[in-house]
Amino acid sequence: MSEAPLERNLLAAETPLLAAIERMDSVRQKLLLIVDDQTRLVGTVSDGDIRRGLMRRLPMEAPISEVMNRDPVALRAGASEAQALRRLSERGVSLAPLLDPQGRIIGLYPAGLGVQASRDNLVVIMAGGRGARLAPLTQHCPKPMLKVSGRPLLETIIERLKAQGFSRFRLAVNYLAEVIEDHFGDGSAMDVDIRYLRETEPKGTAGALSLLDEPAGAPLLVMNGDVMTRLNFSELLDFHAEHAALATLCVREQRFQAPHGVVEADGPRLTSLREKPTFQWLANAGIYCLDPSVLGRIPTTGQYDMPELLAALAAEGRMVGAYPIHEYWLDIGRPPDFELAQKDFDGVV
Repeated sequence: MSEAPLERNLLAAETPLLAAIERMDSVRQKLLLIVDDQTRLVGTVSDGDIRRGLMRRLPMEAPISEVMNRDPVALRAGASEAQALRRLSERGVSLAPLLDPQGRIIGLYPAGLGVQASRDNLVVIMAGGRGARLAPLTQHCPKPMLKVSGRPLLETIIERLKAQGFSRFRLAVNYLAEVIEDHFGDGSAMDVDIRYLRETEPKGTAGALSLLDEPAGAPLLVMNGDVMTRLNFSELLDFHAEHAALATLCVREQRFQAPHGVVEADGPRLTSLREKPTFQWLANAGIYCLDPSVLGRIPTTGQYDMPELLAALAAEGRMVGAYPIHEYWLDIGRPPDFELAQKDFDGVV
């Protein structure tokens, strides 16, 4: 039974959550192994453990021990392949540390992870906006076709999804649609299937879905065409299914430290004074998962945005999931974002 190199998967229990997130994003096999000073296993932290901690709004300074699994699946050296696979199957996990007789970690099993299964889900990418905030760059080029490190952003998005097993793409186009269609055609050059949802007028971030003319038997991925991310989209779909959601949106924690003290007053009376406080909120990351039954709710005329759809579902008490993403994410909406994307590209894609 073979094991994978795992030095970067090892962390101490007191490691801050933020550092653990950065480490999780940098390793290929998504399981952090929490060890003592003798590399004996103390616990494990999966991607799901981190997301649950984010949903609890744990501070980034919290020790990773607050989210770790203290009773993880572990395999002993010398176990057969059949025994190991049966043990993983019984506990519903895909990775496990491999231990020597003293409980020290000597590997991570199995070593051959990384092959992505094919996914039949439709991926709808909203690529019809004008990108006015990026003018004059978008005067003759639609925003998703702006080049990041020499390649159109939209091409990078599709290639990344393809590498994760997705092959069916529907591009919602409007502004300078011919630039996009001429570049991608039917997708055969990229070994994917690309078709177009052609808006005769702007229909909003959800309205273009009314143009879908094919049955969808599985949840749809929907995303904006100006997002650069390392998100694992299959894990998003798994989260959506696990929570029996009609819709799931990805959320990203944002922080802003006020440059001045913040004062609250009741008339002439000071009630509080906070020196340069940090404000936190969850931002809509522009990536969604939708159950096919939701499509019938989208009007065929006028403009209709995704927040309207999600708010209507939530108001009815329907399950709308919020999926916190800690992976790299950048919305390329302003010139500074576009410049940052150029710098970040090699480390992200």
